[in-house]
Amino acid sequence: MSSAKDKAKGKAKEAMGKMTGDRRKQAEGKTDQAKGQVKGAVHHAGERAKGVKDSLKHD
Repeated sequence: MSSAKDKAKGKAKEAMGKMTGDRRKQAEGKTDQAKGQVKGAVHHAGERAKGVKDSLKHD
């Protein structure tokens, strides 16, 4: 699942948990959102590393 999907799923779970008073569902939602943020950060770090590698090739 992509980082955006994890974040969206997490927001939905958290909102549902708040509406129903289900603290466990709220926590699951926050965890899914954090997982999405981590996936996004890892992806961006990889892209930056590729950019550095490419710039060093051209020198």
